Amino acid sequence: MTTVSSPVRPQRILLRSGKSPFDAIPVEEALHKNVIATNSGNLIFSDAAHKILETPGTEVVSNRMRVDVTAAGRINEEYDAFVVPLANAFRPSFAEPLQKLTQLIGKLKIPVVVLGVGAQADVGFDAGRLKPLEPVVRDFVSAVLDRSASIGVRGEFTEKYLKDMGFRDVEIIGCPSMFMWGKELAVHKRVDALTTESRISINGSHSAVKNQGMDKIILNAHARYPHLRFVGQNLSDAQQMHWRDLSDRNSRVTGMPTHPDHPMYREDKVRIYIDPVRWIDDLRGFDFSFGSRIHGNIAALLAGTPATVLCSDSRTLELCRYFDIPHRTLTEVPEDVDPARLYEEADFGALVGGHSERFERFVRFLDVNGLKNTFTHGDGGAAFEQRMKKLTFPEGIRPWNAADIDSMVSRFGWLHSRVSQLSKDNAQLKRELTRVRTSAKGAAKAATVAQTPAVTVRTPSVYRRARRAMGRALQSGR
Repeated sequence: MTTVSSPVRPQRILLRSGKSPFDAIPVEEALHKNVIATNSGNLIFSDAAHKILETPGTEVVSNRMRVDVTAAGRINEEYDAFVVPLANAFRPSFAEPLQKLTQLIGKLKIPVVVLGVGAQADVGFDAGRLKPLEPVVRDFVSAVLDRSASIGVRGEFTEKYLKDMGFRDVEIIGCPSMFMWGKELAVHKRVDALTTESRISINGSHSAVKNQGMDKIILNAHARYPHLRFVGQNLSDAQQMHWRDLSDRNSRVTGMPTHPDHPMYREDKVRIYIDPVRWIDDLRGFDFSFGSRIHGNIAALLAGTPATVLCSDSRTLELCRYFDIPHRTLTEVPEDVDPARLYEEADFGALVGGHSERFERFVRFLDVNGLKNTFTHGDGGAAFEQRMKKLTFPEGIRPWNAADIDSMVSRFGWLHSRVSQLSKDNAQLKRELTRVRTSAKGAAKAATVAQTPAVTVRTPSVYRRARRAMGRALQSGR
């Protein structure tokens, strides 16, 4: 007797990310849906995690940043693991999202694996300001460790922060973004020295620009290097660039080159990327990258372009130390620092030389937590890359300076389609509201009839009472 075995269901991993790497969507839609989860740097490490975890027999699905506690039952039924790449999640401003994530994890019965979470403090690694957050962090880490062998953190500061709370199963794994190409990382200087003709990419956060002197560094570099380009990362940056939307509070930071008043904006020397693949590809053509954005510079390193990070807090500093990325603290860098000097001082020997060992440590972390990776158990990401090459991703967002036809068509075409869709949605809502009101009136009338006694006393209307009162007043006045 021949036994026919049923096909084995592929392992399904739910990944916390803004979108799948294979979602090639228009810029307008990407901004409307906030697929970058406020910061496009998030997509670099989530895309890397997606690629790393996608092996034969494994399907990786983006949760599109939805954290719905009521969906826990469905997640338990449909997925075999929930993988959570995080950045600086241990910070006061992220307390509420972290609590919601903890509530969801608390209802999951499947493994939950955290890749590279970090605590945020100053460059002096002072954890004092995180004290009020400790109960929230403790609940989150406890929920995760109840469902995994260990928790992966970005670096030394976060490891000590959690171990000081009493947690022991804490491993430094850095950030999955650095393992986009597996154990291979080729970064080398393509020119002996930077000149005024060099192509240089610069980046910086709003806080660094507003409070830590990054605005002066940007202006000085802009004055020296004609081919300097600023790469922004925030959703507010993208909205300023694409729509000239200044409604976000970040628009008060006019020192950001993404602001329409900045000279680099007017000179078309600013870009923002919705898709890491475009971001990395564009940086291949640059000689050097520097600034306070960690993933802005990791994008350059993944492109093989030398980069130096100007660290403004613990989250960037601990990651640079772990990966041996050339760095300086922003407080020690003069306002007129020359990128050529940073380039000259940068040494990539430890970064490249120690990468393979760090990758093996990352792989062991995945193994211990029951996750396969494409470099050990698959094709090294070849199928992933082939699929990406077949897709067409939008170019980097440029400043909206010119009122030419090409720049107007996509914007107003999208607005027209949105207005049309909103009109349809509004009409549907009106129909539903009418139906609900009709049903409510019918129910109220039925209830009134049911409660009305057989013999009723007719009461005069307000109008009739007023008319009678007026009649009496007229009679008395005759």
